[in-house]
Amino acid sequence: MSRTRAVALLVATRNPGKLREIRTLLPECGGDIIGLDAYPGLVLPPEADTTFVENAVMKVSAAARLTGLPAVADDSGLEVDVLGGYPGVRSAIFAGEHAGDGANNQLLLDLLMDVPDERRTARFVCAIAWGKPGQQPKVTVAYCHGRVLRVPRGTHGFGYDPLFYYPPAGLTFGELSPAAKNAVSHRALALQAARPGIMGMLDDNPGVVRENR
Repeated sequence: MSRTRAVALLVATRNPGKLREIRTLLPECGGDIIGLDAYPGLVLPPEADTTFVENAVMKVSAAARLTGLPAVADDSGLEVDVLGGYPGVRSAIFAGEHAGDGANNQLLLDLLMDVPDERRTARFVCAIAWGKPGQQPKVTVAYCHGRVLRVPRGTHGFGYDPLFYYPPAGLTFGELSPAAKNAVSHRALALQAARPGIMGMLDDNPGVVRENR
Protein backbone atom coordinates (compact mmCIF):
# COMPACT_ATOMS: atom_id res chain seq x y z
CA MET A 1 0.00 0.00 0.00
CA SER A 2 1.34 3.44 -0.91
CA ARG A 3 0.19 6.78 0.44
CA THR A 4 0.07 9.73 -1.88
CA ARG A 5 -1.13 13.27 -1.67
CA ALA A 6 -4.64 13.53 -3.07
CA VAL A 7 -5.88 15.95 -5.67
CA ALA A 8 -6.89 19.36 -4.41
CA LEU A 9 -10.46 19.40 -5.66
CA LEU A 10 -13.16 16.96 -6.77
CA VAL A 11 -15.77 18.14 -9.28
CA ALA A 12 -18.96 16.15 -8.77
CA THR A 13 -19.66 15.40 -12.42
CA ARG A 14 -19.10 12.77 -15.08
CA ASN A 15 -19.86 15.28 -17.83
CA PRO A 16 -16.54 15.82 -19.65
CA GLY A 17 -17.66 19.19 -21.03
CA LYS A 18 -18.44 20.57 -17.59
CA LEU A 19 -15.22 19.19 -16.12
CA ARG A 20 -13.17 20.71 -18.93
CA GLU A 21 -14.76 24.13 -18.48
CA ILE A 22 -14.35 24.11 -14.70
CA ARG A 23 -10.67 23.17 -15.04
CA THR A 24 -10.19 26.08 -17.43
CA LEU A 25 -12.11 28.48 -15.19
CA LEU A 26 -10.12 27.55 -12.06
CA PRO A 27 -6.55 27.86 -13.36
CA GLU A 28 -5.24 28.35 -9.81
CA CYS A 29 -5.83 24.66 -9.21
CA GLY A 30 -3.68 23.64 -12.15
CA GLY A 31 -4.11 19.96 -12.87
CA ASP A 32 -5.28 19.18 -9.34
CA ILE A 33 -8.93 18.77 -10.34
CA ILE A 34 -10.64 15.45 -10.96
CA GLY A 35 -14.17 14.35 -11.80
CA LEU A 36 -16.28 11.44 -10.63
CA ASP A 37 -14.76 9.21 -13.30
CA ALA A 38 -11.85 8.84 -10.88
CA TYR A 39 -14.32 6.99 -8.62
CA PRO A 40 -16.11 4.61 -11.01
CA GLY A 41 -17.94 2.82 -8.20
CA LEU A 42 -19.25 5.98 -6.58
CA VAL A 43 -22.98 6.59 -6.99
CA LEU A 44 -24.50 9.92 -5.98
CA PRO A 45 -28.15 10.20 -4.95
CA PRO A 46 -30.46 10.93 -7.89
CA GLU A 47 -31.18 14.56 -8.65
CA ALA A 48 -34.59 15.83 -7.59
CA ASP A 49 -36.87 17.77 -9.91
CA THR A 50 -36.62 20.79 -7.63
CA THR A 51 -34.11 23.60 -8.16
CA PHE A 52 -30.60 24.01 -9.49
CA VAL A 53 -29.44 25.16 -6.05
CA GLU A 54 -30.87 22.13 -4.24
CA ASN A 55 -29.37 19.74 -6.77
CA ALA A 56 -25.92 21.36 -6.58
CA VAL A 57 -25.93 21.28 -2.78
CA MET A 58 -27.05 17.64 -2.74
CA LYS A 59 -24.31 16.61 -5.18
CA VAL A 60 -21.48 18.43 -3.44
CA SER A 61 -22.53 17.19 0.02
CA ALA A 62 -22.65 13.58 -1.15
CA ALA A 63 -19.40 13.79 -3.14
CA ALA A 64 -17.46 15.32 -0.26
CA ARG A 65 -18.87 12.86 2.27
CA LEU A 66 -18.24 9.77 0.13
CA THR A 67 -14.69 10.68 -0.96
CA GLY A 68 -13.39 12.75 1.94
CA LEU A 69 -12.30 15.45 -0.51
CA PRO A 70 -13.23 19.11 -0.82
CA ALA A 71 -15.67 19.28 -3.69
CA VAL A 72 -17.43 21.51 -6.18
CA ALA A 73 -20.71 20.70 -7.90
CA ASP A 74 -22.42 22.35 -10.82
CA ASP A 75 -26.09 22.06 -11.62
CA SER A 76 -27.10 23.95 -14.70
CA GLY A 77 -29.54 24.01 -17.53
CA LEU A 78 -31.63 25.96 -19.98
CA GLU A 79 -34.88 27.71 -19.06
CA VAL A 80 -37.10 28.65 -22.00
CA ASP A 81 -39.67 31.31 -21.17
CA VAL A 82 -42.47 30.15 -23.45
CA LEU A 83 -42.13 26.62 -22.01
CA GLY A 84 -42.59 27.86 -18.46
CA GLY A 85 -38.92 27.38 -17.61
CA TYR A 86 -38.50 23.94 -19.16
CA PRO A 87 -36.33 22.01 -19.67
CA GLY A 88 -34.81 23.55 -16.52
CA VAL A 89 -33.42 21.03 -14.06
CA ARG A 90 -34.28 18.28 -16.55
CA SER A 91 -32.09 19.78 -19.28
CA ALA A 92 -29.70 16.82 -19.43
CA ILE A 93 -32.52 14.25 -19.61
CA PHE A 94 -35.13 16.32 -21.45
CA ALA A 95 -35.68 13.70 -24.16
CA GLY A 96 -35.21 10.73 -21.83
CA GLU A 97 -32.93 9.32 -19.15
CA HIS A 98 -30.33 8.12 -21.66
CA ALA A 99 -30.90 10.67 -24.42
CA GLY A 100 -27.93 12.59 -25.75
CA ASP A 101 -27.47 16.21 -26.74
CA GLY A 102 -28.84 15.64 -30.22
CA ALA A 103 -32.12 14.18 -28.97
CA ASN A 104 -32.53 16.90 -26.36
CA ASN A 105 -31.93 19.62 -28.92
CA GLN A 106 -34.35 18.08 -31.39
CA LEU A 107 -37.12 17.83 -28.79
CA LEU A 108 -36.61 21.48 -27.92
CA LEU A 109 -36.82 22.46 -31.58
CA ASP A 110 -39.98 20.39 -32.03
CA LEU A 111 -41.69 22.06 -29.07
CA LEU A 112 -40.76 25.53 -30.34
CA MET A 113 -41.58 24.84 -33.98
CA ASP A 114 -44.50 27.29 -34.13
CA VAL A 115 -43.09 29.86 -31.70
CA PRO A 116 -42.06 33.15 -33.35
CA ASP A 117 -38.49 34.34 -32.94
CA GLU A 118 -39.35 37.16 -30.54
CA ARG A 119 -40.88 34.68 -28.09
CA ARG A 120 -38.00 32.19 -28.10
CA THR A 121 -36.21 33.92 -25.21
CA ALA A 122 -34.28 31.73 -22.80
CA ARG A 123 -31.57 31.78 -20.20
CA PHE A 124 -28.87 29.44 -19.06
CA VAL A 125 -28.72 28.99 -15.28
CA CYS A 126 -25.78 27.68 -13.27
CA ALA A 127 -25.63 26.95 -9.55
CA ILE A 128 -22.15 26.25 -8.17
CA ALA A 129 -21.89 24.70 -4.71
CA TRP A 130 -18.70 23.95 -2.82
CA GLY A 131 -17.83 22.42 0.53
CA LYS A 132 -15.80 19.99 2.60
CA PRO A 133 -16.90 16.81 4.35
CA GLY A 134 -19.12 17.56 7.32
CA GLN A 135 -19.65 21.22 6.45
CA GLN A 136 -22.71 23.00 5.06
CA PRO A 137 -22.00 23.84 1.40
CA LYS A 138 -22.09 27.36 0.04
CA VAL A 139 -23.59 28.22 -3.32
CA THR A 140 -23.68 30.90 -6.01
CA VAL A 141 -26.05 31.25 -8.97
CA ALA A 142 -25.55 33.05 -12.28
CA TYR A 143 -27.50 33.51 -15.50
CA CYS A 144 -26.85 34.16 -19.18
CA HIS A 145 -29.72 35.45 -21.33
CA GLY A 146 -30.35 34.78 -25.02
CA ARG A 147 -32.80 32.96 -27.25
CA VAL A 148 -33.24 29.62 -28.98
CA LEU A 149 -32.55 29.52 -32.71
CA ARG A 150 -34.41 27.37 -35.25
CA VAL A 151 -31.32 25.48 -36.40
CA PRO A 152 -28.10 24.65 -34.55
CA ARG A 153 -25.00 26.67 -35.36
CA GLY A 154 -21.42 25.94 -34.41
CA THR A 155 -19.50 22.92 -33.21
CA HIS A 156 -18.02 24.12 -29.93
CA GLY A 157 -19.35 23.44 -26.46
CA PHE A 158 -21.95 20.84 -25.55
CA GLY A 159 -25.59 20.49 -24.61
CA TYR A 160 -27.79 23.25 -25.99
CA ASP A 161 -24.85 25.49 -26.94
CA PRO A 162 -25.43 25.29 -30.74
CA LEU A 163 -29.04 26.49 -30.31
CA PHE A 164 -28.43 29.21 -27.72
CA TYR A 165 -27.97 32.57 -29.42
CA TYR A 166 -26.10 35.11 -27.29
CA PRO A 167 -27.06 38.61 -28.54
CA PRO A 168 -24.02 40.58 -27.27
CA ALA A 169 -21.74 38.40 -29.42
CA GLY A 170 -24.14 37.87 -32.31
CA LEU A 171 -23.24 34.16 -32.15
CA THR A 172 -24.43 30.97 -30.54
CA PHE A 173 -22.47 29.43 -27.70
CA GLY A 174 -21.61 26.72 -30.21
CA GLU A 175 -19.98 29.32 -32.47
CA LEU A 176 -18.02 31.04 -29.71
CA SER A 177 -14.49 29.84 -29.09
CA PRO A 178 -14.06 28.11 -25.73
CA ALA A 179 -12.15 31.14 -24.44
CA ALA A 180 -14.88 33.54 -25.56
CA LYS A 181 -17.63 31.42 -24.03
CA ASN A 182 -15.69 31.07 -20.78
CA ALA A 183 -15.63 34.86 -20.47
CA VAL A 184 -19.42 35.31 -20.52
CA SER A 185 -21.21 32.04 -19.78
CA HIS A 186 -23.47 31.27 -16.84
CA ARG A 187 -20.87 28.80 -15.54
CA ALA A 188 -18.07 31.34 -15.86
CA LEU A 189 -20.05 33.97 -13.96
CA ALA A 190 -21.04 31.54 -11.21
CA LEU A 191 -17.46 30.30 -10.79
CA GLN A 192 -16.16 33.86 -10.79
CA ALA A 193 -18.40 34.62 -7.82
CA ALA A 194 -17.54 31.32 -6.12
CA ARG A 195 -13.78 31.44 -6.72
CA PRO A 196 -12.80 33.26 -3.48
CA GLY A 197 -14.78 30.76 -1.43
CA ILE A 198 -13.42 27.75 -3.31
CA MET A 199 -9.82 28.89 -3.04
CA GLY A 200 -10.31 29.73 0.64
CA MET A 201 -11.65 26.22 1.20
CA LEU A 202 -8.58 24.73 -0.47
CA ASP A 203 -6.23 26.97 1.51
CA ASP A 204 -7.81 25.57 4.67
CA ASN A 205 -7.47 22.03 3.33
CA PRO A 206 -4.36 21.99 1.07
CA GLY A 207 -4.21 18.24 0.74
CA VAL A 208 -5.70 14.99 1.95
CA VAL A 209 -3.71 11.81 2.42
CA ARG A 210 -5.34 9.01 0.45
CA GLU A 211 -4.54 5.32 0.56
CA ASN A 212 -3.80 3.58 -2.74
CA ARG A 213 -4.17 -0.19 -2.40
